[in-house]
Amino acid sequence: MFAKTELHQRLLLGLEKQNISEATEVQAEVIPLAVAGKDLQVCAETGSGKTLAYLLPVMQQLLSVEAPDSATRALVLVPTRELARQVFKEAKKLTDLTSLNVGVLTGGEEFKYQASMLRKNPEILISTTGRLVDHIKRDTVELGDLEFLILDEADRMLDMGFSEDMEIIVGKCRSERQTMMLSATLRHEGVGRIARSWLRSPSKITTQSVQEQHEFIVQQRILADDNSHKDRLLTWLLANETFGKAIIFVNRRTEVERLSEFVRRHRNGVAMLHGDMTQDERNYVMQCLREGRRDVLIATDVAARGLDVDGMDLVINYDLARKGDEYIHRIGRTGRAGRQGLAISLISPREWNLKAAIERYIQQEMEPRTIKELKGNYTGPKKVKASGKAAGPKKKKTKDNKKVGAKKAPSAKKKLGPRPSRPKSTGTLMDNEGFAPVKRKKPSAES
Repeated sequence: MFAKTELHQRLLLGLEKQNISEATEVQAEVIPLAVAGKDLQVCAETGSGKTLAYLLPVMQQLLSVEAPDSATRALVLVPTRELARQVFKEAKKLTDLTSLNVGVLTGGEEFKYQASMLRKNPEILISTTGRLVDHIKRDTVELGDLEFLILDEADRMLDMGFSEDMEIIVGKCRSERQTMMLSATLRHEGVGRIARSWLRSPSKITTQSVQEQHEFIVQQRILADDNSHKDRLLTWLLANETFGKAIIFVNRRTEVERLSEFVRRHRNGVAMLHGDMTQDERNYVMQCLREGRRDVLIATDVAARGLDVDGMDLVINYDLARKGDEYIHRIGRTGRAGRQGLAISLISPREWNLKAAIERYIQQEMEPRTIKELKGNYTGPKKVKASGKAAGPKKKKTKDNKKVGAKKAPSAKKKLGPRPSRPKSTGTLMDNEGFAPVKRKKPSAES
């Protein structure tokens, strides 16, 4: 019995080997409804156990009803390679003890190898959207027997522009299926459309809204003058904070490379991760982090979701996330499974309003912090609005109550009178047009 549900003995054994004896809140709510065959729309915080919340009921039903001649019966669709690998790893811990097979499809690997795996018809397939569409176009994957469709981090897939790919995939799936959509955030304009189109009367589960405080994460902000000041602050934090592993987020790939080179001058154990790296390079970085050969990761938002590394207890936002959802996923890399974590955001003058918008979104203010040795000139805006954003200077008004610098109303064009006739040339060296008059010679008798 797990989450008040009778599970297969092999699944219970798999949980026991992982020292999992009690269901998390999201697992306790999702598993009974999923086993009952309900479509689900789930919103739960990162690190809450969402992966097992959908894997366990799907595996339970696959083990309960055998289908030896069926193609793939369950598909887990994810936005990134890292998340696909994480879900695959969790699934293998359970399927290795059962008769079920699980396969994974991501970019950066040989199509021939993946096609060979697909020919074996794994009951469970975990895939990124782009690579699965490639296999659909090559006619190397069969989704007509699909019984379960899981959309993990659906909002992220939409943010990354995979809406069209998702439409193609769902169009190839069997219409009579059970669909579950899960994410740490579901406040996306396209999520509601997906729920209406692809889910049948879904049960909605929200274990913790995005606005609620992350109980085990301390959120701080440090003001910085510019990137040069941020570099010095980052070096100080890595030298003075106590952490097992740290992740530093930036917004651009070029900044990942620059910052990695800079930090390596001050310490060892630095790795980097961004979307342009090959799959082998990504796998190597993740392996180094898990084995403890690297303890600092500098990354873009490709690592904000799907990165599950034990001991990641410090998150530094060198660049502030562009959206509240992404901020939540970034800091969610720490403070997982009840462990304490620290998230520090370095805020430059141009990021103040973005910080205020994020604080309004999560309904929580970041704790102000100052490092005495590196205190900068920027101390925040002189005045702030009720929203927390910086208030600009008010425009002065003139006596007649008009703002200085305001554009004048376009005046009616003056009617022009008749054009004056051009005065005759005076015969002087220069006439009033600025040119000397042309004198024509009288024709001679010879011409």
